[in-house]
Amino acid sequence: MKRILLLSMSTLLVALLMQCSGEAKEDLSYQEGVLTKAKPMFATIPEQMPGSENDTQARIDLGKKLYFETALSNTGDMSCNTCHDLKLAGVDNKPTSEGTNGIPGPRNSPTVFNAGFHFVQFWDGRVADLNEQAGGPILNPAEMAIPDSATAVNKIKAIADYEPMFAAAFGDNSTNFENITEAMAAFERTLLTHDRFDDYLNGDLKALTKTEVEGLELFMNKACITCHMGSMLGGNMYQKNGLVKPYKNLTDKGRFDVTGLEQDKFMFKVPALRNIALTGPYMHDGGMSSLDETIIMMGDMQLMQQISPEEASKITAFLTSMNGKQFVTN
Repeated sequence: MKRILLLSMSTLLVALLMQCSGEAKEDLSYQEGVLTKAKPMFATIPEQMPGSENDTQARIDLGKKLYFETALSNTGDMSCNTCHDLKLAGVDNKPTSEGTNGIPGPRNSPTVFNAGFHFVQFWDGRVADLNEQAGGPILNPAEMAIPDSATAVNKIKAIADYEPMFAAAFGDNSTNFENITEAMAAFERTLLTHDRFDDYLNGDLKALTKTEVEGLELFMNKACITCHMGSMLGGNMYQKNGLVKPYKNLTDKGRFDVTGLEQDKFMFKVPALRNIALTGPYMHDGGMSSLDETIIMMGDMQLMQQISPEEASKITAFLTSMNGKQFVTN
């Protein structure tokens, strides 16, 4: 009798283990199926940014020092890091940033992380790359407000630490505005992130929770991939803000202010979604504080898609999987 009881218990245990194994396999199959659909749409973040093959450590070190240099503002109290804080995933979490005059500008400061992968820089694409971008805020009267490039160079030359650093990076007598922006771009090309979504795309089916994978599937099914695709999930095209229904703020006409072309009214660079859960508020004017509400609005405004609060919560969960690992604490 005792032997029969032991055999029955063993049989039951084996059955339970097989059932648990089957359930785990079923969950894994779902994640694997979604991954199969996702792979043609997305890519992992590359290990290097375009142009970084020419960067030296001396240029990167110089660029890092310049990135935090407050002398590059007319009041001596603002640096690039003021609006693109590296401890805050490359933003300041304000709707729009103030210049040295204390007046908020018209546009939200996008993250500097992974920016070198974008096809153009700034919301309106007015410059092509990080080298051009680096000099813009320094000379912008509404931002760091240095009157001209010669003034910027003279302010840097007045700081003794810089002469040997420029010599090491570019050679003797090389302290000029072109090299200031080149060094800053070299440093910014080191500011890339990797995240759990990368791990998932590389085949780690347990890198994302089931809720996050459900959010990814919704992200694809709701046609968000129309604009948000590739390694950055954006940053690779322009799109009209208010494609189906107008956005609430029609003051900023976007790329139209650069080109003057009627077809460019309200056209903006599609924002990349890496680290998006960390870099709010959202939209070019910082007019949306909630990521869930932004998702619901964008579905309606851009895609004629009705996204429920529950669905938006799952999509937000997926987007959170793209928080850079250097910003995530256990």
